[in-house]
Amino acid sequence: MTEKRFTRSVEEKQKRGRGAINKKGLPRVPIFRASRETQLVFRAPASSLQRELRDVHSEKDGRKLELERAGVKGLRYPICVLDRVSGKQHTVAEIDMSVSLPHRRRGAHMSRFVELLNRHRREIDIRRFRALCAELRRDHDATAAHVTVRFPYFIEKRAPVSGAKGLVDYSCTYGASVTAGADELWVAVEVPVTSLCPCSKAISRHGAHNQRSVVRVKVWFARFFWLEDLIALIEESASCDLYALLKRPDEKWVTERAYQRPRFVEDLVREVGTRLRRDRNFPRWEVEAESFESIHAHSAYARLSHPGARNGRNAGES
Repeated sequence: MTEKRFTRSVEEKQKRGRGAINKKGLPRVPIFRASRETQLVFRAPASSLQRELRDVHSEKDGRKLELERAGVKGLRYPICVLDRVSGKQHTVAEIDMSVSLPHRRRGAHMSRFVELLNRHRREIDIRRFRALCAELRRDHDATAAHVTVRFPYFIEKRAPVSGAKGLVDYSCTYGASVTAGADELWVAVEVPVTSLCPCSKAISRHGAHNQRSVVRVKVWFARFFWLEDLIALIEESASCDLYALLKRPDEKWVTERAYQRPRFVEDLVREVGTRLRRDRNFPRWEVEAESFESIHAHSAYARLSHPGARNGRNAGES
């Protein structure tokens, strides 16, 4: 039995030897293939790395000055947001993330901000935004965390007469702040509209000057709502809304509609405020409008906040 095993082993060695010669009589170069279980990356133990690399951010700071915010700003990142028509809309956001920093700690761990985005980039959903901010606070063991996500949001609109389709983009922002005892969540939108001057219409025999204006609205809310609904509320408050594509019948329609609905910049914020005040989902809001005057080299501006002025200043004004 022992001889048979020895003979078989010799025969196997001879076969390997013959296989090492190719057809041209030259020795073959051995090819080494790593199995799936073989790991070619060698890492030092985590404890060893920690000893070798200083964690400078966690080192103590002797100046005894606590920072209100420390983090990253202007980070461009692909995200996916909820879309009422299509379900989801892919866009590119500009993100600010920060946490409070105690006086004893020298710096914030900047890599953790990006790691959080990597975990949540497919679910930047206003319904989960508060939880995302709370997770940021836990990651940094901070007393407060703040996140703002600004992104273009596209809505397909049909021209009022011809029905021609076109995409209009709106600048939107999600914002959240979380502390140990409280949190707040808000949404802001910038909506371009048309405004026609009531004074110009009243004193002119023919026509009236009009211009493009921007209405900026920031709302704190009690329950989920669609961006499309807030944008529509703002557009309904203006002389006329904007369209990406207009044919001649459409151009006639928007011109006459604006003429029938003149708005000062003060009227714009009051009209939006009146509509927001009717909706109990928005207990707090801020509205401002800027009209890029077509007959002046400057803009006209107005602002309104609810709940009202505090100590001579509007809510949210610094």
